[in-house]
Amino acid sequence: MIIHSSRAPGVRAKRLAATLYVYTFLDDLILLYPVYALLFAETGLSVAEISSLFVIWSVTGIVLEVPSGVWADAVSRRLLLCLAPLPAAAGYALWVATPSYWAFALGFVLWGVRGAMSSGAFEALAYEELDRLGEADRYARVIGRAEVAGLCGVAVATATAGPVFAAGGYPALGAASVLACLLCAAAGALLPEHRSRTSQDPAGDGGAGGRGGDGSGTDGDSGDGGYGGYAAILRSGLAAARDDRAVRRALLLIPAVTAVWGALEEYVALLVAETGVPAQAVPLWVLLVWAGVTAGGLLAPAGRRLSTGALAGALAFAALSLASGTIGGHPAGLVLVSAAFCVFQLASIVVDARLQERITGPSRATVTSMANLGTDLATVLVYGGYAAASAFAGHGVVFALFAVPYLLLALALGYGGRARRAADRATP
Repeated sequence: MIIHSSRAPGVRAKRLAATLYVYTFLDDLILLYPVYALLFAETGLSVAEISSLFVIWSVTGIVLEVPSGVWADAVSRRLLLCLAPLPAAAGYALWVATPSYWAFALGFVLWGVRGAMSSGAFEALAYEELDRLGEADRYARVIGRAEVAGLCGVAVATATAGPVFAAGGYPALGAASVLACLLCAAAGALLPEHRSRTSQDPAGDGGAGGRGGDGSGTDGDSGDGGYGGYAAILRSGLAAARDDRAVRRALLLIPAVTAVWGALEEYVALLVAETGVPAQAVPLWVLLVWAGVTAGGLLAPAGRRLSTGALAGALAFAALSLASGTIGGHPAGLVLVSAAFCVFQLASIVVDARLQERITGPSRATVTSMANLGTDLATVLVYGGYAAASAFAGHGVVFALFAVPYLLLALALGYGGRARRAADRATP
């Protein structure tokens, strides 16, 4: 019996991880993803109108990012994860039922609502439930594999979209996408959430996350009135970002690591096509780059052990690989791009894990949403910079230019790490 009890937290951690993987897989199993731009074009939208839809989508996420994080902390993270797929389902149904610019625009608003509701809440729930089980050191592994599960969902959706479209057209794709959202919501309802009121005290009496109580909260205690006032949770999150230097540094580091490559991935197919490969081979080369992203997610546990200096070195290597792989315009260079994206994915998960380790108190989802807000804003700037640069240079050159911020970040991390070590040695 003693042995069984000691293994129970590990078994529950594996069950939690499996549920998170199912959730992310279903969240990306949207058969409309590969063809929605085609639907827009066939409806008669111009390139400018389609671009305006992406802006509407981005702005919705930016506006709602932090408020939804506060809501997750004040009420229930599991509740938000359960509800988040439903607006997206409504949006997809609207797209295929009444295809028009305004239907598409409303659908993107609903899609942006979905993203904001799950952003922050997902990471916060995963970390605190693992922490409650004494498995917080597995967070990077779990999040990395969750990212891989999401990529698998995209791959399955891409592979099945063609046959489903041939059988039933856009209505069939829309129905399949709505079904995936409903299943994702059901998976969200299966997630555990143990949060005692003492551990969520905005005044700080309960300590960090789920560690403040005795860990005996039940799955059903999260929906009967909230864990703290909305304003108190928001003030707690802002105070953590303002007063805790380690949290503030992590909040700045996440957008610096994730925004550029997260925006560049949208242009990978164009980069591949520019190398001169046949059109039918473009998806295979894009898959090579995504294989690097997948490897980065799987290697995240090893990346978690990197020192700041080693992380800086890895980012410098990735920056040089990205520039070298794209500037020549040869398909073989995409192997280096894949290696660069592997490191960028790994580093993104590592800096997220380090932020989670530094957050204490009741506002974990709020603070995480602040980091995601910074990423969203920086990503929009990268989109604008890419559009401006592409007017004067090809995709390979633009990719190489965007390697420069990573070199600068690597230098800053390396210098900052040495400075902190010197300060620590000087402290008696």
